[in-house]
Amino acid sequence: MKFRCRLGTASGVIQEGVYVADTEAKLRSQFEEQGLFVLSLKRRGQFSIGALKYRYSKRPSTREFIVFNQELAALLRAGMPVVQSLDILRQRVDNPRFKTILDDVYENVRSGSSLSESFENQGNVFPGVYIASLMAGEKSGGLEEVLRRYVAYTKIIDGVRRKTISALIYPMVLFALSIFVVAVIVLRVVPEFSSFYDGMGASLPVATQALLVLSSVISDYFGVLLSLCVFTGLVAWVWLRGSGRRAWLDQCLLKLPFIGDVATKFSTSQLARTLSTLLGGGIPLVSALDVASRAVANRHFSQELTEICQEVREGQALSICMRQRTAFPAVAIKMVEVGESTGALQDMLNNVADFFDEEIETTLTRFMALIEPVLLLVMGVVIAGLLISLYLPLFQLGAIV
Repeated sequence: MKFRCRLGTASGVIQEGVYVADTEAKLRSQFEEQGLFVLSLKRRGQFSIGALKYRYSKRPSTREFIVFNQELAALLRAGMPVVQSLDILRQRVDNPRFKTILDDVYENVRSGSSLSESFENQGNVFPGVYIASLMAGEKSGGLEEVLRRYVAYTKIIDGVRRKTISALIYPMVLFALSIFVVAVIVLRVVPEFSSFYDGMGASLPVATQALLVLSSVISDYFGVLLSLCVFTGLVAWVWLRGSGRRAWLDQCLLKLPFIGDVATKFSTSQLARTLSTLLGGGIPLVSALDVASRAVANRHFSQELTEICQEVREGQALSICMRQRTAFPAVAIKMVEVGESTGALQDMLNNVADFFDEEIETTLTRFMALIEPVLLLVMGVVIAGLLISLYLPLFQLGAIV
């Protein structure tokens, strides 16, 4: 059988090629004897049953996955073999899809496959950082320590993401409420006043006439406008599926006044935390950069990391490669440079991640303190403007009487 493999050497060189072996397990064993890291291994010419089975399956929740790895690390620390640990844990999982995955992982490990190989065979269900961490832990003999480091990494990343989402929920609710109130006024209240004003036969103020025309157009062509919005959304979705366009969109996102600053800090923190976790597990820098490029959510950052990985493989320093690009903050570049010069790159990357996590929290706190009164003020002004335009003829009629 033929397998397409992506390998990493101890010096950080990435190799890609097609290899022939009787089984996947034998091929992985050969690579391990040669001191190579298996970054990816796919069978050519046939469908992967595991990938086909789980391609569209839902990933386990972050909480479920954290609890599983905490329990696995605790069992390993107590001296329990990996096979028995998996057998115990798979019977305690409530999520049926996650249990099915763990059953398959257990059978693979029991038949002689490594833990990292068994999780990798599940397709794209588990992140590359997790697979690489397991691989490093198996090679170094510190699987329990690697699992605890990954749990800490996941908790921090998930905590920052939750804080960001929580900070944006209230403004989005206020914005949606204001849109709903304006829609009710324009589509329901204004038409009632329109028939009343037509019966008066009096000339209306310009603001009232504009509001009546807007309400009439939206009411008469609501279906057309809705179809146009749906069509535009579908065209945008198809266009974004093109090669490189999502990376372009992410790059534009980084240039926005407030959102871009938060997105840059989050991506930098995620990158630094991922690299630190992989380096702490014994993964070479080039291999760690290759895994991190697929783990970072922002696709523009991912493209930049892919180019940096190639340059670092050719012998350039990481800080120099980062300085040649505008995506990375100057503070992060300076701290990486210090880490390289002192030989403490892993610790400095942790400091970079902690620094930007605190920056994100501070920025979001200030944002929440500012955006709430601003949104309330804007919503009040818009609604008051609509009501004044609507009742202005009545005020004028009262003055005439």
